[in-house]
Amino acid sequence: MDAPNNDKPPMQYTAQATSPVVNGEVKLTIGKHSFIATGLFDVAEIPYAKVESVEFADYTTTVRTEEGVFVFSRIGIMAQTFYDMLCDSYRKAMLRALFISGKELGWATGDYRYEDNAKGTSAKTPFKVYETSIVALPPNIGARRIPLCFLTSMDKQSSDVTLKLDRGETYSLTKLGLDNAPFVNTVEKQIRALREKTIATIKEIDPGLSISQASQVAKFTPEGVSAPMGQLASLAPSFAAAVEEKISKTRAAEYYNMFKELCDPAKIWVGFKKNDLFQGDSGGKTDDRPEPYLFWMIVPSPNEKYAAVEFAVQPGETAATFVYRTGGDFQKTAAQLNRTLEAITFKREVIRLTDEELLKPENADYYMAAKRTDSLKFIRTNFAGRVIHNTPESWKSNLTEMWSK
Repeated sequence: MDAPNNDKPPMQYTAQATSPVVNGEVKLTIGKHSFIATGLFDVAEIPYAKVESVEFADYTTTVRTEEGVFVFSRIGIMAQTFYDMLCDSYRKAMLRALFISGKELGWATGDYRYEDNAKGTSAKTPFKVYETSIVALPPNIGARRIPLCFLTSMDKQSSDVTLKLDRGETYSLTKLGLDNAPFVNTVEKQIRALREKTIATIKEIDPGLSISQASQVAKFTPEGVSAPMGQLASLAPSFAAAVEEKISKTRAAEYYNMFKELCDPAKIWVGFKKNDLFQGDSGGKTDDRPEPYLFWMIVPSPNEKYAAVEFAVQPGETAATFVYRTGGDFQKTAAQLNRTLEAITFKREVIRLTDEELLKPENADYYMAAKRTDSLKFIRTNFAGRVIHNTPESWKSNLTEMWSK
């Protein structure tokens, strides 16, 4: 249950409730992670993680959840305020669940239609622009984070925008009205800013590249997205060599070399990301200083029925190799891993939690993320296990054993 705010008592609303848990007159209190309906003899706490939609009609708020429908009526003149405040708190929970941080850079409001592994529509949806994504926030299960690095086209009309991603998903934002032009301008500005940031990182890794060469690499592997080393080497041999040289100085160096012995090195996908925590010179104290880049690799088993994910972890972090079943389609799994890692901002615990652990209250945000991120659902379903880095020899033996199952 949400802890009370001792500085300011939470606002309470009086309503008539019809629900599986509490009925009759109730007091409604909106919290950070849930809202609470308190009757004379019963109390119902409704976690936002279990809410599938919040609807408002005829001064009545209907909350549909995994565990039943809660209807709150006869709130009086505060009916609209209660609905608005509940939606606001619910949307903040969705932003946390979608790993959104940083400053909101732009916004618009309009109707929304999406076609990914699900299809849906929602009216009067808020759309928000952040550094790496657009977020659609209808008060229902259709909330989505739309990553700019996977965007392949943006069809602009006078008051509509259609966004298409590299795996075929389509998101239509319509009836934006006067919000349309500033919203589109902000999105285009962020796309350019992300490309420039990627190019700068690529040239840091390989200073010998021209801007044109770095731009080609950036298009193929935007920062935060991995790509096959064989294709990187054919596109920019010096950059592929520079990446390998950087990896050779990380804690993953020995394991990367063993991976190259276990499979075709050209099929190893490697990704890189500038470490925002890196502060450059630390006065000569390097033991606890973060590495300037985060590197990771996605590696196929010899028969490509498994994919291993290895991170060049930071000082003080425990290293482990994550293994996933591919169903024989390594390319698809690697692409889904790209999507997942970018979506969860590389918080690896999200993809290894069991379904039982995901249901714990402390993992509510992760539970919401898994319901709204298709790639995360796919990867979690195909998680095969972890191989701990005890010694290189035991690691190799345990990995090959898992791969042979």
